[in-house]
Amino acid sequence: MAPSSSQVGHGIAKVLRINLSERQAQKDAITRGESTYSVSTAETYVEEEPRTIDWIRDITPSRSDVLTYFRNLFPFTRWILRYNLQWLIGDLVAGITVGAVVVPQGMAYAKLAELPPEFGLYSSFMGVLIYWFFATSKDITIGPVAVMSTIVGNVVNKVAVDHPEVPGHVVASALAIIAGAIVCFIGLIRCGWIVNFIPLTAISAFMTGSAISIAAGQVPAMMGIKVKGFNTRASTYLVIINTLKYLGHTKLDAAMGLTALFLLYAVRFICTVLAKKHPSRAKTYFFISTLRTAFTILLYTMISWLANRHHRKKPIFAILGKVPRGFKHAAVPTINTDIISYFASELPASVIVLLIEHIAISKSFGRVNNYTIDPSQELVAIGVSNLLGPFLGGYPATGSFSRTAIKSKAGVRTPFAGVITAIVVLLAIYALPAVFFYIPNSSLAAVIIHAVGDLITPPNTVYQFWRVSPLEVIIFFAGVLVTIFSSIENGIYTTICVSAAVLLFRVVKAHGHFVGRVKIHSVIGDHLLEDKFHDEPNKSDTETAVRDLFLPLDHNGGTNPEIKVDSPYPGIFIYRFSEGFNYPNANHYTDYLVDYIFKHTRRTNPDSWPRPGDRPWNNPGPRRGRSEPDRSYLPTLKAIILDFSAVNNVDVTSVQNLIDVRNQLDRYAAPDVVQWHLACINNRWTKRALASAGFGYPTPPAQEYSRWKPIFSVAEIGGSSSAAAAAEQETNRRLSRQARDVEAGGVRSGSVANDPKSDVISQDLSKDDSATTSSNGHDLHREISTSKAYNRQQSRQVVVHGLNRPFFHLDLTIALQSAITNVEHQERLRRAEAGQGGDYNVGKEL
Repeated sequence: MAPSSSQVGHGIAKVLRINLSERQAQKDAITRGESTYSVSTAETYVEEEPRTIDWIRDITPSRSDVLTYFRNLFPFTRWILRYNLQWLIGDLVAGITVGAVVVPQGMAYAKLAELPPEFGLYSSFMGVLIYWFFATSKDITIGPVAVMSTIVGNVVNKVAVDHPEVPGHVVASALAIIAGAIVCFIGLIRCGWIVNFIPLTAISAFMTGSAISIAAGQVPAMMGIKVKGFNTRASTYLVIINTLKYLGHTKLDAAMGLTALFLLYAVRFICTVLAKKHPSRAKTYFFISTLRTAFTILLYTMISWLANRHHRKKPIFAILGKVPRGFKHAAVPTINTDIISYFASELPASVIVLLIEHIAISKSFGRVNNYTIDPSQELVAIGVSNLLGPFLGGYPATGSFSRTAIKSKAGVRTPFAGVITAIVVLLAIYALPAVFFYIPNSSLAAVIIHAVGDLITPPNTVYQFWRVSPLEVIIFFAGVLVTIFSSIENGIYTTICVSAAVLLFRVVKAHGHFVGRVKIHSVIGDHLLEDKFHDEPNKSDTETAVRDLFLPLDHNGGTNPEIKVDSPYPGIFIYRFSEGFNYPNANHYTDYLVDYIFKHTRRTNPDSWPRPGDRPWNNPGPRRGRSEPDRSYLPTLKAIILDFSAVNNVDVTSVQNLIDVRNQLDRYAAPDVVQWHLACINNRWTKRALASAGFGYPTPPAQEYSRWKPIFSVAEIGGSSSAAAAAEQETNRRLSRQARDVEAGGVRSGSVANDPKSDVISQDLSKDDSATTSSNGHDLHREISTSKAYNRQQSRQVVVHGLNRPFFHLDLTIALQSAITNVEHQERLRRAEAGQGGDYNVGKEL
């Protein structure tokens, strides 16, 4: 008796008029023509279709999955209990080194964000302190970055003009919380893979354009140019023009800025040269080069103090000014709909910058240092950092390329180095505000220009992009130019949108290939691989190097055009999908398939249109007085083989498209039917979808059901063709060679030589009839003769794929063999019916 759930399901299907018996009829039909070999010699196997409940179970997390999810939210629990002194030393060195860099950079980037310098220190402190709890990267340093600071500065300036009553740090903190919440949510639902939709060229263009824009905007500050109406946050090209226009307004600040910039580059250059000349001291020169920013700021702060100590109220050149001690702006951030509406238009760009800058950097350094990051968990890390940072006055922060590179080269061992950096920043916040007072603004501008200079993509890298994909270089320059002539936000949107458009175009215009068969040989040195088997006539075909290869008929894959690619068989076509087969590209695939077949075949019944009026309007035939072109030399359409090796999933649209094409080609081939063979399907759900549409089974003629000839693939378990037996046979072959080397003249084959199962052994062991048999030879003889590899009676043969889907094949070779066998079988039946091939019944049994 059927289960109650099954009865309910059948009842609902009957009410909704769902035909459940259609598939069963197809399954019953195939039992009338299966291969005799498949059921009498080999064990049968029927592939079960995946069920919807199985899919639901697969996506439903188990209890262990839930526990793993929550444990993965805190990756530090996997290594913190194994923390040791050696790790601590590496983290101390890296943490202190990064701390010496992040303090001046944090204050400089706060100026970019149009905020007082202490907010840069707050953001730096919270970023490095919180990140290590959630980090899967040991190298990343979270904190203020140039691009994000510039976007924040644009938002603050915009709000200051429209709503001057709202403090800038309030807007910046609200932006950090909203953007952090969005990023954290994406990470919590484990959708970090969306970052993969942003290609490398888009990231490079965004970084390059932003670096040029930021550097150009800092030149006036470095030169001391302050002219009313000169907006350094305008489009980059306008900033460059106005800088040149007002170059005569340069002040003494230029001396502090230009020399600082020169000193930064000079120290780096000298250290690089000395490291190459003295490799043994490369580490020392690296740390000197790394600390150049802190050294430069301290040097110019001392010069500024000497010059301005008697001019505190009216300094000779612009200085940083008073920096409050401690966390003076710690408070609960103010967030409401009005404040959110002030920066809503910049929110997408802010989220994108937080995502791509951090993930791109962390992935890059993960590959360099041989570990793998979890993008989703990294999004949780920067999301939480931006959610908690504003409570101490922080603004949006993400991964910094320059500080990450320094941290990596300094020998960081674990993410705990962030705590060391946080301690250094905390000391700076409480112990150094008096020193910060005299920092020259122009020197900070030089620090920014020097830092963003490393973000510009060098020409050699762009050339490598061109070698890989010229189209993406055009996208790169489009993003850079839009950033320069418009804004950073528009540059980001341009590169991402154009890259997405190119991706969609490539998916939609995916072009399949018709392939043919080529017999190839493998060459070792100056001879063919199979030549070494010429003196061993009993070698099986699998042990030689001759095999069939399927290549595109048009040689568009770069194969040698002099090689003649043979058509698989007259009237049989093999079509290979180049990419996925889904709704965007289904029509493009099948349109090409149908057009090619129409050009290379003729109608099975050319007299199907006896009168001109019977012809369809889109094929009206030749003009009056002219005849149809002769196409009798072309074959009729018999079978189509689809190569699904590049297809993982199909959808309703693509399957329906195949159904429509099948019906169209059946009308074209009438009264015959076209057999569809599908090879290399690697997804059970794809098989289910195609089987639901009637594929995988023979297409029965409209009038009469005829026998068909499926070819199944079988594998041996424990037989001489199994993998274990092959390995054992190779071992025995080596042992026999060793025995021949030891023996004076070999051994004489005894009773084993009379055994037909041991032909190969007797040939190996009976090289000299006059030689005596040694004891070693007898032992080896006995060992090989009892080997399972040569006992065919112990073999067990099973089919590899289900008998219930005979036209789903493992590879193209089996699919082609099956198609050819069925075509030839149908031809014999047709001749028998016409009285050309003997008795009909005899022909049918063939």
